[in-house]
Amino acid sequence: MSGGLRVSDGELDDFMAAEGLPEGFRTTVELVCEPLAARAQRRRQDRKRSAIVGLCGPQGSGKSTIVAATKVLLEARGMRTVTLSLDDFYLTREARQRLAKDVHPLLATRGPPGTHDVALAGAVLDQLRAKGKVTLPRFDKAADTRAPRGTWETVASPVDVVLLEGWCLGAVAQGAAALREPVNALERDEDPDGVWRTYVNDQLDGPYQALFARVADLIVLQAPSFEVVAGWRAEQERKLRDRAGAGMSDAGVARFVAHYERLTRWILAEMPARADWVIPLDAERTPFT
Repeated sequence: MSGGLRVSDGELDDFMAAEGLPEGFRTTVELVCEPLAARAQRRRQDRKRSAIVGLCGPQGSGKSTIVAATKVLLEARGMRTVTLSLDDFYLTREARQRLAKDVHPLLATRGPPGTHDVALAGAVLDQLRAKGKVTLPRFDKAADTRAPRGTWETVASPVDVVLLEGWCLGAVAQGAAALREPVNALERDEDPDGVWRTYVNDQLDGPYQALFARVADLIVLQAPSFEVVAGWRAEQERKLRDRAGAGMSDAGVARFVAHYERLTRWILAEMPARADWVIPLDAERTPFT
């Protein structure tokens, strides 16, 4: 394994061009991606086994772009690297519809804890540390279900680094008292008895903690506020509508984001005190120190 950063400016230019990133993303590379690559490499060397590094950040904060750029840097160091998203482990639409019928209708909407296949995620992480070949699940958000298995990527393992990102990665459950009062109209009108939010909280407190325990480093992108996060998500959908003629309306985005509000606010308040590295972001998603 090599020591210093060996990615060329040309490689970074190519990545930024392919991703359609603005020139300002170089600040993110300098302040986030390069230190993240160095941390991951140190973890791999210190533990002498695959390092699983987790990146938590709210919707629209740039998690997937950061881990993709960090992978470029790590591979330039000779580190075999895989990027994974919690999103790719969402339950199928059919499985969520069963939960909606058996537990609560709000579980039909992907996103909160309880709507992921946590056992599959844990198995994939474990396989990436063992000798063999691993097939990486992918979720088709346009179809709102898992992509056909024939489209999944297969990689040789063990790998050196796994970069795992997710909006609720590393989160912990709230106390029961915090669940009593709804945080928004969705909870007030569609979960008046707290069945949905209690189920989500219980799932986070149980199976998700076993998954998160596999993460060696927990890094959090700290947004200025939930209101800024909601604006980022609306901006994403507007760009999708402009580019592809598809995407949620502003009203649809507001309802969708309401599913995430409680836990997003809790993560912003609670996680920074215990995360291994906190990266503050301004309203333009630019990191600062």
